[in-house]
Amino acid sequence: MRTSAPMDIPTAQMTPLDALLSRYSQGIKHLRAPGPDAAQLQTLVRAALRAPDHGELVPFRLVAVQGTARERLADLFAAHAQTKGKDAEGMEIERERALKAPLILAVLARIDLGHPLVPAHEQWMCVGGAITNLLNAAHALGFAGKMLSGDKARAAAIVQAFCRPGEALVGWVSLGTPVKRGRTSKSKTVAEVLREWHGS
Repeated sequence: MRTSAPMDIPTAQMTPLDALLSRYSQGIKHLRAPGPDAAQLQTLVRAALRAPDHGELVPFRLVAVQGTARERLADLFAAHAQTKGKDAEGMEIERERALKAPLILAVLARIDLGHPLVPAHEQWMCVGGAITNLLNAAHALGFAGKMLSGDKARAAAIVQAFCRPGEALVGWVSLGTPVKRGRTSKSKTVAEVLREWHGS
């Protein structure tokens, strides 16, 4: 039985468990075109919809940003950087965050704080599960990516550009073809997170 992440297995030969054990986050500077095409994007969203979802509330929505729309997002990122006092170089770095990855998915949460059956924390668990499923599916298809957030996700102009009433902008998933193969974290161990309960 394999006990470590199978980083040496080509994506096409991975089993579903191989894909789960070898997924890694890849920064945008290591992504290039192509990104997922229309059919693959549909598959990623279907995977997101398989996340545990108490009450089937689907407390999230995804908005794809690709092609020339990334320029508009880059403008929003740069404008926010300017309001934060960043110089021209800092603004350009923020523009790159929108332009480098061929596909960006804005993740929007709609949490019903007054739901009589499903508490807010369970709805947030669904949002997190959806992001995880989507990233795992992207990895299984040969892509790589990363979930990004930060104070941009709370900037009024950016929130207004994406959110409907009652929604929160969680952040963005940047996806593309990895320039180099990433590595899973060696600092995360089963022993740190798994314990057995003996009744007290």
